[in-house]
Amino acid sequence: MSVDASITVDSVVVEHQTSSGPVRALNGVSFTVDSGSSVAITGPSGGGKSTLLGVIGGLALPTSGSVRIGDSEISELSERDRSDFRRAHVGFVYQADNLLPFLTLLENVGLQLALNGTPSGTGRSLAVLANLGLAGLAYRLPDHLSGGQRQRAAVARAIVHQPAIILADEPTGALDAANAVGVIDLLLGMQHEIGATLIMVTHDREAAGRLDRQIHLRDGRVS
Repeated sequence: MSVDASITVDSVVVEHQTSSGPVRALNGVSFTVDSGSSVAITGPSGGGKSTLLGVIGGLALPTSGSVRIGDSEISELSERDRSDFRRAHVGFVYQADNLLPFLTLLENVGLQLALNGTPSGTGRSLAVLANLGLAGLAYRLPDHLSGGQRQRAAVARAIVHQPAIILADEPTGALDAANAVGVIDLLLGMQHEIGATLIMVTHDREAAGRLDRQIHLRDGRVS
C-alpha cells in the first residue's frame, strides 16, 4: 500500500436529473474515516449507500462537495486519473462476484495485477488464493464453483494488489449465513493484514457490528 488510506467525505451532494426534475441521491453527506479502520454503511434500500460507495471509489463524481483519500482529492481528478487511482489503490467487492466466466480463478485474480503493470503476478495470485483456501481451485472456471467459493475469489481479486482502500457493496447479500460469516472473516482478515481501510455497505446487522463503526444513511443523509 503506497498511499495514506484516510478518507474525508465533505458535504457531498449527488443529484440525478429526471423528467420531473432533479433527485438527490446524496444530500450533504460528511464524515471521516481513519486510515486502517473499518466502517459499515447501513440504512434502508434507496438511501444512497451504493451511490456513496461509488463516489468514494471514484466511479462517479459528486454534484458538489469533495472526497479526499489521503492527500488526493478524488473528486477533482480527471476521469483517466481516477481510473489510474482506482486500479492502483482501490479494491472492489460486490454482491455479484463479477468474475469473468471464461477465465480461471487464477487468471481472474492475476488480471488485477496485469492491469497494474505487474510483470509476473502468478506467484502472488496463487499465494492469495491459497491464503483464502482456494489453492486447489485456482485452475477452475467460476461456473464450476459454489457461491461462497466465487465470493472468496472475488475477495482475492480485490486485495491481490494490496490496495489502500477496500470497498465492499453488499458482499454477503447473495450468500447463506455460514458463507456470509466466512466472507466477512476474510475481508476483515485481509484488511488487517494489508493495513487497508475497509468501507462496507450492508443490510446485515451482525456483519455491520463486526466493523469498527457504523454510519447510517437515510434519504441521502447521515442520520
